Amino acid sequence: MRLFRRTGLAALCGLTAALLTGCPDKTPDTAVVDGGVTGTQAAPDAAPATVVFTLQYQAPDAGLALIPLALEEKPLIEPTSDLELRSTLGLKNYRVRLMDEADRAMISDDSVTEADDGLVYRIHLPQPLKTGFSYTLVVDAQTGTAFQDSRGRDVEDLRAAFQVAGDKEKPKPPPPPAKAGKKKRK
Repeated sequence: MRLFRRTGLAALCGLTAALLTGCPDKTPDTAVVDGGVTGTQAAPDAAPATVVFTLQYQAPDAGLALIPLALEEKPLIEPTSDLELRSTLGLKNYRVRLMDEADRAMISDDSVTEADDGLVYRIHLPQPLKTGFSYTLVVDAQTGTAFQDSRGRDVEDLRAAFQVAGDKEKPKPPPPPAKAGKKKRK
């Protein structure tokens, strides 16, 4: 009789555990999104709780390749002329700049597609990024000290550093100074 009770109790515990865990094909209410930022998936249309950025570049041999943003070391990318920044929510009062190693803004032709559910910011450079050099993509406030998402919440500045793979290009030597012509003696 005791064996039946233990077996019945074990079966009851197993059934209870199965009911509590739910169906295996259902998604949990909370999901880890892009490197540890947690967002709620209560409804498919619901916007994420915080802004999540993704940065990609146009790889020479494939389509867009992801540049990891949450690494302590600078990720290596291939030389490219095109970068694409995406956000999961729209942004207000923001600016996006690509900075070189000397912290100078790079000249680029930018385009943006904005919506409340996110933005796509494309940067096209006149020349590919130089091999061996480091660059930083900066998203910060256009005016004041903070920028906001489409829900009016302040968003932390983004500084995404990366390096272009390969040896550092050596600068071209300056042209030799023009020789002053000798004065003719009369």
